[in-house]
Amino acid sequence: MNRLNIVLVEPQIPQNTGNISRTCAVTGAALHLVKPYGFTITDKQLKRAGLDYWDKLEIYEYDSFDEVKRGNPGGEFYYFTTKGRTVHSEAAYSAERPVFIVFGREDKGLPEDLLYANPDSCVRIPMRPTLRSLNLSNSVAIATYEVLRQWDYPDLGREGKLTQYTW
Repeated sequence: MNRLNIVLVEPQIPQNTGNISRTCAVTGAALHLVKPYGFTITDKQLKRAGLDYWDKLEIYEYDSFDEVKRGNPGGEFYYFTTKGRTVHSEAAYSAERPVFIVFGREDKGLPEDLLYANPDSCVRIPMRPTLRSLNLSNSVAIATYEVLRQWDYPDLGREGKLTQYTW
């Protein structure tokens, strides 16, 4: 069964994690957080960015990334990095197994030894080569919606409604 899981390894900025938690809530993705964080889960900036979606969020915490891998042996892992050789939209995300899209710290990204050990699972979002990277919460949103697009947006509303009119 396909299940989207977003993994943040050592997130440092509470507003990014709050925005990502909101993305998880509205898409049904589970959020996996790997310690240490640059904030506390009760941080008011984190909660403010997630607004009133915290009760709709499936969240897991880990002490290491190895713990994430050991706890999800059937999962398919994709490592988002500016160093990846494959474009994120060219990867085929399994519709049969849980998918984990993994993101590193805002200031350092994922460890290079992890990337080197998983070259075929390292993906990147195209951007101008002279600039460092996209904002983490924007990258997670782009990646999340690419996976969901490939899965034909399961369980997500496809039609909006006007409040004062009928289409």
